[in-house]
Amino acid sequence: MTTIVPLDPEKLRLNINPESLGFQKLSQLKTEERPLVAQERAIQALTFGLRMEHPDFNIYVAGINETGLSDLARSYVEEVAKDSHPLPSDWCYVYNFRNPDKPSGVELQEGKGREFKKDMADLLDELKLQIPKIFEAETYISRKEEVIKAFNKDRKNVFQELDKKVRENGFLLQSDQSVMMVVPAKEDGTALTPEDLSKMPEEEQKELKARSEGFHKDMGDAMRRIQKSEQSVRRKLKELNQEVVGQTVNTLLEPLKKKYESIKILQDYFADVREDVVRNMDDFRPKSEATQAMPFSFPGAGPSFTRYEVNILVDNSDTKGAPVVIESNPSYPNLFGVVERKAQFGALFTDFTMIKPGAIHRANGGYLLIKALDLLKWPFSYEALKRALRNRKIEIEDPGEQFGLFTTKALKPEPISLRIKIVLMGNPFIYQLLYNYDEDFKELFKVKAHLDVHVDRNEERLEQFMRSAKVLVERENLRDMHMSGVASLIEFSSELAGSQEKLSLKISDLADLLREADFWAKSENSELIEDKHIQKAIDEKAYRCSLYEDHLHEMLKKDILKVATTGKAVGQVNGLSIYDLGDYMFGKPSRITVNIALGKEGVVNLEREADLSGSIHTKGVMILAGYLKAHFSADRPLSLTASICFEQSYGMVDGDSASGAELFALLSALSDVPLDQGIAVTGAMSQKGEILPVGGVTRKIEGFFDICEARNLTGEQGVIIPETNVKDLMLKPKVIEAIKQGKFQIWAISRVEEGIEILTGQPAGIPGPDGSYPEDSVFAKVNDRLRKLAEEAKLFMQKEEAE
Repeated sequence: MTTIVPLDPEKLRLNINPESLGFQKLSQLKTEERPLVAQERAIQALTFGLRMEHPDFNIYVAGINETGLSDLARSYVEEVAKDSHPLPSDWCYVYNFRNPDKPSGVELQEGKGREFKKDMADLLDELKLQIPKIFEAETYISRKEEVIKAFNKDRKNVFQELDKKVRENGFLLQSDQSVMMVVPAKEDGTALTPEDLSKMPEEEQKELKARSEGFHKDMGDAMRRIQKSEQSVRRKLKELNQEVVGQTVNTLLEPLKKKYESIKILQDYFADVREDVVRNMDDFRPKSEATQAMPFSFPGAGPSFTRYEVNILVDNSDTKGAPVVIESNPSYPNLFGVVERKAQFGALFTDFTMIKPGAIHRANGGYLLIKALDLLKWPFSYEALKRALRNRKIEIEDPGEQFGLFTTKALKPEPISLRIKIVLMGNPFIYQLLYNYDEDFKELFKVKAHLDVHVDRNEERLEQFMRSAKVLVERENLRDMHMSGVASLIEFSSELAGSQEKLSLKISDLADLLREADFWAKSENSELIEDKHIQKAIDEKAYRCSLYEDHLHEMLKKDILKVATTGKAVGQVNGLSIYDLGDYMFGKPSRITVNIALGKEGVVNLEREADLSGSIHTKGVMILAGYLKAHFSADRPLSLTASICFEQSYGMVDGDSASGAELFALLSALSDVPLDQGIAVTGAMSQKGEILPVGGVTRKIEGFFDICEARNLTGEQGVIIPETNVKDLMLKPKVIEAIKQGKFQIWAISRVEEGIEILTGQPAGIPGPDGSYPEDSVFAKVNDRLRKLAEEAKLFMQKEEAE
């Protein structure tokens, strides 16, 4: 019989000696400008991805939120961005005179966007000032008068020629602005009046009428000559206006052409501006007094100069290094911008000045950080982002147009080139989904930076951990920490990591603990956060979240839930399970029972039969059956039906951590050897009889201890755990104190044989050369029972055959 002694209390929890830290207060610890974070693998991947210039090497930072993945990603991206070259460009949109529905995008050197906007505003002011002066200049007036004078002279000559011909034939020519006619003349050269005509003989009247009609052709020719002359003078005046205005515009545009001579699109733009100003020169001339005196002004009634404005989409004047943009709400408009609309007289209208940038515009030339889950929640955003990365250009579209939500004609701004590094942040599960089911994802996000949740605890890591704690305290403006408080924080980190040899990297949980500890220190008017404040914060949070645990304990105390903590019983053992409520986790004992009967079904998992067994638990029971067959049924089939049940369990049971306890109950039932009910068991097992590690061992022990303590500790109670879980223990001080006083015990085992001996107080039995077990050993009794069952099954079958 092997001798397994209870664990020494010193092995049950990590205890940090505050004196070993080397300071009295945390503020005395020397820190670097930015403390190191023990995420070397992720940092190396981030550094590679950020410096890799190929556009398809975007980054996915995989980790849980508690590890501070957002802060880590942002801090390293900002560090790399400081040294980024070249600096990002400014981007503007200008009016497209050739295609007004498609505003033109202009890329300028950083800081030049503001200059260009000011240059165009100054140009417009000068045009408004200089063009009216052109038409008031003596030179212009003189040239205009020459054209008009020549026209009047031609007009006069036409009338004189026609008038001479008419007079020679006894008629007079009469005309005004719109009418020209021929009337008979008297001998004294005056026109005949209608009264004079009425006194003339009818024949003579007819003759005068016929003669006057003969001049219609001459009058028509004269009018056509005058109209042609009018067209000519209008054309000459227009050419004169275009010439003098064009010269002025050329003079004003020349400095801008030279300033931006390297930007071809602006050279074309300036040419279009010149043509448009010349074509619409009247917009720059003073309005008539009648127009200016209108009592009401209507939007759009006067000339609009909006088309000469510059819409600065991205201004990097004040940017140091590459831009780093974090988009917390990655809707389509927030990412890719939007063309806004305004209501006027019941209708919506828009223009290029209403184009607004999105995060991807602001991050162009730099880095854009987005949480993956936030991105996937918004329609259109993820697909549009992939399209932009594939095409390497940004297009501003309105998704609503695809569904006919807008009836107004929409602008289609020209796409602008994209040079960006996307950093997605999310948990590893989302990464796996995208990688396996989205072909584009693996082509566009080739770098994975995986954050760990814990690291090995050593001197270097402890130093990094304490530096991070100091930075957190200073950033949150919390009280300084006493060395005892730092020691308690380190212990809590190991407890959070689930191992004495690890430190947790769940930064958010550690930060919350410090904030709460600071609150309790403040309530006591303490200048420092001490260990008692850390413990107070832990206890208070546990109390806030433990209502369900208290209700379960109450049912256990009242014996509503049946769990024995004293005495012995055959085929019955206390297993330990974990309840994880998200913000709180605790252990609960459950009674596991086994009944044996003659049959062929083997080991029956009642939870599985009731569809309450998870796949891992079902596998654990099958492993248990495999162990039983290998050790006790090598020369004969198992002729039994063994039903295994978690008593009073009404929900899903999963995990294999109870397979060891289930085997002990089965061996007890087969051997008819009772098990100590004051000892609970946790541990998985292999088919070879090895006891394997499980999760949540600390909480499981504390859960059973609480029940035993409520019923009075006997000194014989305790828990059996896998030996490989000893390093994971971080028991509460009260549990350790009870163990020191001999009121509670923890045993660590590595094989099934060790566990059965602790539970029964009898030797398990080691098989001899012939494979038989020593008499009076537990395994010998199991073997005998299985042999008897096999014989009974054989007799039963023979009897059935005989009948």
